[in-house]
Amino acid sequence: MEANFDRTGRLPAAFLTPGSSSFIDFLGQHSPDLLPGNRRLPEGIVEAPHGTTIVAATFPGGVVLAGDRRATMGNMIAQRDIEKVFPADEYSAVGIAGTAGLAVEMVKLFQLELEHFEKVEGATLSLEGKANRLSTMIRGNLGMAMQGLAVVPLFAGWDEGREKGRIFSYDVTGGRSEEHGYAATGSGSIFARGSMKKLYRDDLTEEQATTLVVQALYDAADDDSATGGPDLARRIFPIVTVITEEGFRRLTEAESSALARSVTERRLEQPDGPRAALL
Repeated sequence: MEANFDRTGRLPAAFLTPGSSSFIDFLGQHSPDLLPGNRRLPEGIVEAPHGTTIVAATFPGGVVLAGDRRATMGNMIAQRDIEKVFPADEYSAVGIAGTAGLAVEMVKLFQLELEHFEKVEGATLSLEGKANRLSTMIRGNLGMAMQGLAVVPLFAGWDEGREKGRIFSYDVTGGRSEEHGYAATGSGSIFARGSMKKLYRDDLTEEQATTLVVQALYDAADDDSATGGPDLARRIFPIVTVITEEGFRRLTEAESSALARSVTERRLEQPDGPRAALL
C-alpha cells in the first residue's frame, strides 16, 4: 500500500490522530482493495484449503485455546501441520476455522488493528472491545462467506477488569456470543463440544484444562475426517495456548508432545476416552 509520506519520511499527522484509531477504517479509506472482504473472486468454483477444529476452555486462573493441525481441500488433506491458533496481543488469542488463507490474513490484520489502537490511543482495548473489533472484521467478509470462503474464529483472552478468562464465538455474519466454560468451532466442533460437555468442571487446574482440550480434539479427530489427531510418527501435535493474568503463553513442542502422547497412551486402554460419572 502506498502512503502519502511527508518530506521527513513520516506519515501526516492526520493518519496518527486519536480519531484514526482503527487501522481497518484507515485501510478502508485509503486502500479498500487490500481488505480481504473486498477481493474479487475468479469465475467458477473456488477450491481452497480449510482449517477445522478449534476448542477453548476456561479455568479459575485463565483460559486455554487449542487447535488441531490439519487443513483439508475437499476430500484431500492439504496440509498436516498448519497453525490455527495465534496471539492477538499480549492478553488474547484467536483460533481460526474456515478458509485458511483468508483466516490467516484476517488474524494478521486483527493483530495490526489492536497494535494500531494501542499506539494511537496510548491504551489497550478492553477484551470486550477486542471481541467487537473482530466481529466487525468478520462482518466485512460476508460477501466472501456467501461464496463459500467463510472464516469463523474463536476468540479468547484474559479480562483484566473481571480478572478471569473469557471466550467469544462468532457466526459468518459477525454475530458474537460469549461462551461460558468451554466452546468449539469448525467441522469437528460438534464432537469436541460433546466431549467437553461431559468432562468440563469449573474448578479445573491449568494442567487439567490443557488435558481437556487435547481430549476434545482427539474425540473430534475420531469422528471428523477433516480434524487431525496427534501424529506421533511425524511429531505433529495440537497447538495449545494458555492465557492468564501473566499474558499469552504457547506450550512448547516438548510440553504439547508430552501431553498428546499421554492422552494417546491412555486411549490404547480406553479407545473412547475417559468416562464421566452417571450421577
